[in-house]
Amino acid sequence: MTGGGTRYEPLVAEDAQPLGKIRSLWISYKRRMMATIGAATVIVVFALGAAVVVTVSASGQEFDYSHEKDSTYWHNVAQSELEEALRDRQRGVAKNVILFLGDGMGPTTVTAGRIFAGQLKGRLGEETELSFDAFPYTGLSKTYNTDSQVTDSAASGTAYLTGVKTNQGMLGLTAKAVKGVCNSTKHTEVDSILRWSLRAGKSAGVVTTTRITHATPAASYSHTPDRGWESDSTVPESEKNCEDIASQLILKNKDINVILGGGRAAFYPVDYEDLHADAENETAYLRRSDGKNLIQEWQDDMKARKQSFKYVYDRSGLESVDAAQTDYLLGLFSQDHMMYEIGRNKEKEPSLAEMTAKAVQILKKNKNGFFLLVEGGRIDHAHHESMPGLALYDVVAFADAVEKATQLTSSTDTLIVVTADHSHTLALSGYASRGNNILGINKGKDGIFLMGEDQMPYTTLLYANGPGYMSPRENITDKDTTYPLYVSQSAVPLSMETHGGEDVAIYAQGPQSFLYSGVHEQNYIPMVMAYASCVGPYKDGAAKKCARHEKPQISPEINPVCDSGAIPMVSLTLMGLCLLMKNRVIHYLIH
Repeated sequence: MTGGGTRYEPLVAEDAQPLGKIRSLWISYKRRMMATIGAATVIVVFALGAAVVVTVSASGQEFDYSHEKDSTYWHNVAQSELEEALRDRQRGVAKNVILFLGDGMGPTTVTAGRIFAGQLKGRLGEETELSFDAFPYTGLSKTYNTDSQVTDSAASGTAYLTGVKTNQGMLGLTAKAVKGVCNSTKHTEVDSILRWSLRAGKSAGVVTTTRITHATPAASYSHTPDRGWESDSTVPESEKNCEDIASQLILKNKDINVILGGGRAAFYPVDYEDLHADAENETAYLRRSDGKNLIQEWQDDMKARKQSFKYVYDRSGLESVDAAQTDYLLGLFSQDHMMYEIGRNKEKEPSLAEMTAKAVQILKKNKNGFFLLVEGGRIDHAHHESMPGLALYDVVAFADAVEKATQLTSSTDTLIVVTADHSHTLALSGYASRGNNILGINKGKDGIFLMGEDQMPYTTLLYANGPGYMSPRENITDKDTTYPLYVSQSAVPLSMETHGGEDVAIYAQGPQSFLYSGVHEQNYIPMVMAYASCVGPYKDGAAKKCARHEKPQISPEINPVCDSGAIPMVSLTLMGLCLLMKNRVIHYLIH
């Protein structure tokens, strides 16, 4: 690889996918839009070389923004947010926990995704809320690991799933282990909240748009000194004493109820004919050399244990699964990563929201509750390619999955946490006018391009490093920068863009969600989930008490007065308030 510098999480050739389908789908999509809703709306949505004032949606609905000139409007917006913040902190026990992980979804990506989501609906965009923007509590997560200032997805996954920070490139091991050295792993294994939840009698699931053996999902169930050991054929001969990730998933995690994602190739032997394979995806390097068919072994084990199970490989198969009659579900929808959302074959691959819905429907049958990990993994891959358009479509799909989960659960007993493993070097810059296409070239209020010192225009979204570097800088005046495969310009030449090391956001709702307020180490994330759901270090009977053992709180301003006996009989209002507070305590103790 050229470009200089160290790339901690390479999007190597085997991680990439053919992009020809996205090109053809994009052309087809634009033609359909032009034919059905007219060029004016396409200009609104995509800003193809025209001044943008986004006030008309694809359906022709007009959005009036005149109220933004009124000070009362902004005071009311602030008052509404204040009232939300003043609501009582929700305590209690989380029967269910769902962790949504937007891979590479740093603060700039969230902001750009929010604007993009709004503009897809014909709005200006900046005022839009993503589903998790509405969560009542937010905090920040410090993502460095034990040996790197900027983390990769394996070390970060170990932190936010096991509560232990570790070295770059390792999964489910402490920093005492050495990357790539099998015999260094003895006594260094650490379990995740997924395993803690299963031991507590809960159900558990993993959902991702990447290979199911990729870093983020693998951090929930595997222990390996090298994240690249996804199949036995990728483990070096000298390190064969370590079990590959795919094998660990099937043979050592038989109790995981739902497994949905890509990566079929790592489960089949070299000579197996995958009748549902995409010929354009070359995954021979992942095929197993040990002759095992792990998918068949999974099905045989389920039959032997007389479990109700389904194995599916496409969207129609997933749709046909009866959640009420299925306790175990394995779905592998591609031999490699699943497609980017904008290029997804909707006949073959389900959306992240659809996979999330099916997982929740199956898992929620357990009276003890469940833990579910959901990853929007292709956001990260698009950023590595310096293609913000691809990334933002996946951000919107990720937000849709969060929304689906909130619809299928209740915040009274389900803690939902949304965060990222790390950021990227994406920057949102310039002084573009309100409503300017977030994927477009910076334009002022007069619709004129904003120029750099080199008298050439630049896009709102740029990368600090990556494949978009050119010297001298390319003139993009006539480029369609809204094209999903457009490679954004960068300041430093690298073959692949890198991760960013800034703090990433934590969004939370449900029992104990207020505990995420503030700035925290990334390994704090699973400890709160464990405390709220009474598993792992906080399981019943452990030395550390969980949320079930909390003492109910009465406002410090009210309590002394209520207990003093100094309330005159005529002060019925204050007496009623005290009774109300006492009743709230009784309600808390009962529930």
